[in-house]
Amino acid sequence: MGESLYEIVNKPIQVESLVSKVERREAGAITTFIGTVREWTKGKRTIYLEYQAYVPMAVKMLAKIGDEIGERWPDTKVAITHRIGRLDISDIAVVIAVSSPHRKAAYEANEYAIERIKQIVPIWKKEHWEHGETWIGDQLENTPYPEGEPNLKDVKI
Repeated sequence: MGESLYEIVNKPIQVESLVSKVERREAGAITTFIGTVREWTKGKRTIYLEYQAYVPMAVKMLAKIGDEIGERWPDTKVAITHRIGRLDISDIAVVIAVSSPHRKAAYEANEYAIERIKQIVPIWKKEHWEHGETWIGDQLENTPYPEGEPNLKDVKI
């Protein structure tokens, strides 16, 4: 059994590892998206982030995104890894690699993947700022958790 194309990990993501998962002879293009922790968000200085996930469902949703991409861009191959735990500024939070015979499909599928991750994958983050902290309820930042961290009853699939 080979490496999984869809993973949630609690250690640094190796970009080359994801690229190697999608390399193939018929692919003339490989795109990668690397999402990193930025220092400034909405005028607040971030010190670090903490990501949590409902891991079994998150992996299932990453695979669902891969299936959706396969239907829309039939000759693509996708690998997605998202990191959880504490991430410092500039750490890699997510990597998406897409291969395709031609570049346009690889670009489009990669952009589709990150948007869908934010929509359907149960991953939450706690932003630690210079003067406080806040749980963000979803990656679209539409659902705050004023009472603290999320729990499974908050997962909407």
